[in-house]
Amino acid sequence: MNKTSSPLRKRSRRPLFRMGALAAACALLAAESGGAYAQQMPTAPPAVKGTEELRTVTVTGIRASLNSAMNLKRDSQGVVDGINAEEIGKFPDTNLAESLQRISGVSIDRSNGEGARITVRGVGPDFNMVLLNGRQMPASSLHGGNTAPSSRAFDFANLASESVAGIEVYKTSRASSPTGGIGATVNIKTARPLGNPNVASIGFKEVIDTSNTNLPSHLQGKNATPEYSGIYSHKSDDGKFGIAISASHQERSSGYNQAGVPNGWRAVTPSNGDWGGAGSHAPTGFDVYSVPQNPNYSMTGVQRQRDNGQLTLQYAPTSDIKTTLDYTYSQNKQQSRRNDLGVWMGFGGAVTGATFTPGNVTGPSVYTEAYGNPSDVAMGASEFATKSENKSLGFNVEWKVSDRLKLEVDAHRSTAESNPDSPYGSGGVLGGAQFTRTGASVDFSDKFPVISISGGDVDPSKMMVTGSVFHNSHQRSQVEQFQVKGDFELNETSGLKFGVGTTKVDNRSAYAFMQQDSWGGVGTPANYADSDWRKDSLRQYFSKISGSGSAALFNQILFGDFASLRNQVIAATGHPEWYVAPTEYTTDRLTTEKSVSGFLQYNKDFETAMPMHVAIGYRYEKTDVVSSALVPSATGITWQANNEYTVLFGKPGYTTQEGSYSYLLPSVDFDVDISKDMKFRASYGESIGRPGWEAIQGGQTLDPLARVNGGTGASGNPNLKPLKAKNIDLSLEYYYDKGSFASVGYFTKSIENYIGSGITTSTPFNLHTPANGLWWNEAVSKGGCANGDVTCIRNYILLNKNGQGGVVRGADDSNGNLTGTIPGQPGDPIAPFSITIPTNDRADKLSGWEFNLQHMFGTSGFGASVNYTKVSSGLKFDNASTVQQSALVGVGDSANLVFFYENNKWTARAAYNWRAEFLASTNDGAGGQANPMYTEAYGQLDMNIGYKWDERLTLQAEVINLNDGIQRLHGRTGTQVNYVSQTGPRYMFGLRYKF
Repeated sequence: MNKTSSPLRKRSRRPLFRMGALAAACALLAAESGGAYAQQMPTAPPAVKGTEELRTVTVTGIRASLNSAMNLKRDSQGVVDGINAEEIGKFPDTNLAESLQRISGVSIDRSNGEGARITVRGVGPDFNMVLLNGRQMPASSLHGGNTAPSSRAFDFANLASESVAGIEVYKTSRASSPTGGIGATVNIKTARPLGNPNVASIGFKEVIDTSNTNLPSHLQGKNATPEYSGIYSHKSDDGKFGIAISASHQERSSGYNQAGVPNGWRAVTPSNGDWGGAGSHAPTGFDVYSVPQNPNYSMTGVQRQRDNGQLTLQYAPTSDIKTTLDYTYSQNKQQSRRNDLGVWMGFGGAVTGATFTPGNVTGPSVYTEAYGNPSDVAMGASEFATKSENKSLGFNVEWKVSDRLKLEVDAHRSTAESNPDSPYGSGGVLGGAQFTRTGASVDFSDKFPVISISGGDVDPSKMMVTGSVFHNSHQRSQVEQFQVKGDFELNETSGLKFGVGTTKVDNRSAYAFMQQDSWGGVGTPANYADSDWRKDSLRQYFSKISGSGSAALFNQILFGDFASLRNQVIAATGHPEWYVAPTEYTTDRLTTEKSVSGFLQYNKDFETAMPMHVAIGYRYEKTDVVSSALVPSATGITWQANNEYTVLFGKPGYTTQEGSYSYLLPSVDFDVDISKDMKFRASYGESIGRPGWEAIQGGQTLDPLARVNGGTGASGNPNLKPLKAKNIDLSLEYYYDKGSFASVGYFTKSIENYIGSGITTSTPFNLHTPANGLWWNEAVSKGGCANGDVTCIRNYILLNKNGQGGVVRGADDSNGNLTGTIPGQPGDPIAPFSITIPTNDRADKLSGWEFNLQHMFGTSGFGASVNYTKVSSGLKFDNASTVQQSALVGVGDSANLVFFYENNKWTARAAYNWRAEFLASTNDGAGGQANPMYTEAYGQLDMNIGYKWDERLTLQAEVINLNDGIQRLHGRTGTQVNYVSQTGPRYMFGLRYKF
């Protein structure tokens, strides 16, 4: 029996299909196995009375999985969709997120070409709750390792699919579900031995990822990588004891080549006094125009090793009691190496030409600069390595106290932890440059930004290491949860579901970095071996992106050897501690959320001309938040480079803040069988989504890099309320044939307490800044420097004030300008800081339509599944504004088209997934500005073919991204490219053998 359906409904309502005894037995066994279905079976001869033997008939395959998912949808309370394994140990997709995207309304965010996080009905990953066997799961992820993690989103790339029996997506609220998902609650179900036939199987795959072979040779991994999996499930003859063990190991070599403006776009408005612009070449009649910070090309090679394992023990001493003990483990290790080429723009007087797209919000089609002194052609090398581990230990007891009362007790302790996995930290970046650039131009008119550089060919003998940064990130999240649930039958047509629970979530997010702002170069080119810079051409790595064939492209690059260059820059400076991530955190957030909950739900069946069912429930949830944060004490500001001021910090300390909130969340589900084939549903429910960890941190932090007009920082707010959504769903479903149905649904979510941000200006620690200070003014008045000529001002101060007040003059850089530090002095201005504080600042609606069609073409073996979701919301980003905004990321339409064929020997499936353009982020990395990033419409075609050699051996071939899709993100206009990425198809060839 499906757990999502009420036992009352099965017992009291008329059957929707008539079944014979054997067919009914087969259907029951299929439902218990989580993925079976009943195909056309030959009629069994009548058994002699007294000699009947119930035989287990297990039928599997694509039709089985789709039919089981259809029955889940039909029999569930509220709007529920799902995916079931085609058979134990065989999920439809290797990646769980890529399976979930086949469900209407579910879209995925890809990382390195693979599904990682999900958006449901336009609600982003942080506000979708993920459960494992009904238990709230912790989440951790570093994703590059260059910040303190804040997300609550579960990363599906950490879990292999071999031990997953099914996934249920609850789109409507229900009183019994833990709070946290306003988009959906996703329940991942793993295989249980007492609910499955005995099985033992092993699997092997060979993976060929063409994104790996399209990389420079030094970034490539193995051309083919292995995947191994095995599952063993056995129950005793008396059905009282069961054991299931599954394990998998996967390796992958992949990569991506990327062009864009990774440090964002500088937005300029008439009232904006910040640095950066297009000078006399600025457009006229605009609200906002934007200029690029650092056009860049990069090539990244990625190696991944993923290990998963699960042990499940079940014991049922009587038919009324069943106990389950399970342990789940996953480890995901990832290493990446990157080389890049870029040009940092000077803005202002350096701009010699710019043409802009028409409109009040505009970006450049072509942007050109020229320099009086040669500038840098930047070519860097980077390495990143992280490791994520998930562990979950749970115990469950199901007790049928009487024919009318059932109880369930469940407890678990689960952790998710992500750490650096390299001696350098979670990531290290070494800048490199030759100082020969006399000008640069970028053409943004096509998909690919074409960078042109004047100043000669790249030359290893002119290269040296410049600035560098090494990161150390950490996140650990732990959930301890205890739940007691009950189901009491009042009478034949009504019953009560009830429960209480406690949940404790501990999260730690921490970060530290070491940065050297030596962008003028460390030492001289003679300090570095020419052999550590390998010359290559660029165009070949972007051949699939429109525009990369331009003759104007600066088609050359030097690939630096990260490890060797690091050794050489250490030798040049004598400071090995500068080129490794610090182990002592400067950002450290520790948050504990303790929740107590209770729910009560009344179910009622109505035996009328059109059978109806109503479920009315309430869930009460109270959460207390205690958050501590490491607050560095700022001690001063020094002027390090032309436009870079460094905030100095002393010994930090922790501050603690508290908050709390409680909610009573109602839910109502109604459905009626209009006919034996048609069902109508209506649901109302309220749900909440908790803020990110950074938003509720217990202290204020200042960013270490300031500018001439001051600095930035952030403060947490543990008193933030969670998002609250009032959800209405309407659905009409028509089950017109076996395995075939059509449905249309409408949903709307009224979301309040949306978490935005406000900015306050303050002067924490009263720090003096040399910008516009006493010596600055002296350089303007006595040194003949124009007020905006920061190079002249710095040279004057370093020449005339060396040794005074902490001024330290350095050597000349390659352009003949002085380097050194200039601290703020008493009498200098107090630096203002713009402090960003999260707030609950607005409410709005999100609504949409879902259309589904699943059709089996009789007994031909062919079938199709089609769905389309249209979503809209008032929580949009205003491209004409540069202030922080409460825009909802992820809102966009999506569609799926799946065709398949299946017979006794062959299975074949082609699945095309499409997602319309959507807002991916409200920050593109350009300082404290609110700049949007939109992911452009993307479609991907996946195919797989399976051949059943015999009852034991199955062969399979699969290809992901067969159409070789290109992903592109842009800013306020289409020409403002942030990233455009080329990956490639991924091919897999494998086999499964059952013992």
